[in-house]
Amino acid sequence: MKITKICCIGAGYVGGPTMAVIAKKNPNIKVTIVDINEERIAAWNNEDVSKLPIYEPGLAEIVKETRGKNLFFSTAIDEAIKESEMIFISVNTPTKTYGKGKGMAADLKYVELCARNIAEVASTDKIVVEKSTLPVRTAQAIKSILHNTGNNVKFEILSNPEFLAEGTAIEDLLSPDRVLIGGESEDAIESLANIYGTWVPQENILRTNVWSSELSKLTANAFLAQRISSINAISELCEHTEANVNEVAKAIGMDSRIGPKFLNASIGFGGSCFQKDILNLVYIARSYNLNAVADYWEQVIILNDHQKRRFSDNLISTLYNTVSGKKIAMLGWAFKKDTNDTRESAAIYVADHLLNEQAHIAVYDPKVNNKKVQADLNYLNTRSAEENNELVTSFEDPYEVSKDAHAIAIMTEWDEFKTYDWQKIYDNMKKPAFIFDGRNILDKDNMESIGFEYSSIGS
Repeated sequence: MKITKICCIGAGYVGGPTMAVIAKKNPNIKVTIVDINEERIAAWNNEDVSKLPIYEPGLAEIVKETRGKNLFFSTAIDEAIKESEMIFISVNTPTKTYGKGKGMAADLKYVELCARNIAEVASTDKIVVEKSTLPVRTAQAIKSILHNTGNNVKFEILSNPEFLAEGTAIEDLLSPDRVLIGGESEDAIESLANIYGTWVPQENILRTNVWSSELSKLTANAFLAQRISSINAISELCEHTEANVNEVAKAIGMDSRIGPKFLNASIGFGGSCFQKDILNLVYIARSYNLNAVADYWEQVIILNDHQKRRFSDNLISTLYNTVSGKKIAMLGWAFKKDTNDTRESAAIYVADHLLNEQAHIAVYDPKVNNKKVQADLNYLNTRSAEENNELVTSFEDPYEVSKDAHAIAIMTEWDEFKTYDWQKIYDNMKKPAFIFDGRNILDKDNMESIGFEYSSIGS
């Protein structure tokens, strides 16, 4: 099928950047991103591209180049579905918070709503592409819904999982390690492969069956998260011995069989995918009574939660076993640098633990505003929104956030944190002045020469 018009349902972290790059590389294809969230679409259409709803290095420039030419953002979902030949489903698939599979299984209600919407309005043949991270055999459910509409429209279902790292998403899209397309119809697979083929070498476009494609996405994220939990487990051992986790990571990373990536000890992983995908993997394994498999992967999550709790416990014990009434400055709220995404950020859970101990939290993040910080804490339902608002304050200046603080906790590895005038920060803090470096980004000797009581992960 010759593709001239693409519709993407979902204007989030995956749909927005992916479609922007597809539009840039395929100027003859009209790409329309639709979403029911009017505020989000308005932000994507903002003349000031610095105010896009998603921050990714390089994204604003591509949107500015393509928007209004062959890239469009709209709330007219039915219209976009009708006119397109290819539809990407790129909606949220959060972990279920209710019913069977609560806390583990993916909630597929938004995916199903998309499928039913497509089935209802489509009047011509369509290729439907799963872009959301989905459990194995979701394509079968989508196929069942689409093929039982009775309107004689032919649908082909493809799985095309994303392998983006937030903060480098545009770079990942422009130069992907691989593009994975799973499906039954060779014609449908090639239609999508031709779109990617305008900039991705054909040898980097993998064609599989749909089940392998779906499972590959979950497995990739599980393996990456496993590496982080593994080095974090070693970081705790290092803290009780004379070893330094950075030296250990460098030594093992030089082994070509292991490699250096994802071996930075830290406060733990966050983001929308790692935890959700592992829990999904655990749920699938348990549903087939593969309990040893499920237990193995669940341990990755357990260790990650332990690392976050260990960090906050260490902070409390170091501050003489009480943080009640003390100002703790948190540098960073996003789950990693170069993104404004805060989903499952370690900062949320560390802050929540410290608030339970009656600490006063001051937050500075270059890309996350106070509204988002408050929303993240309120989502936990640990205390009232009024209490969170009273105990947590956001600042727009790193020197103000640390003024009169008893301790600084570095939660995100933003590059700018390394360039601060740390002497100035020290002078304005309560003494003794503590730094808890959850990302190992500062120089220990330098911090201690200024006068800080410095604590890092794994040493």
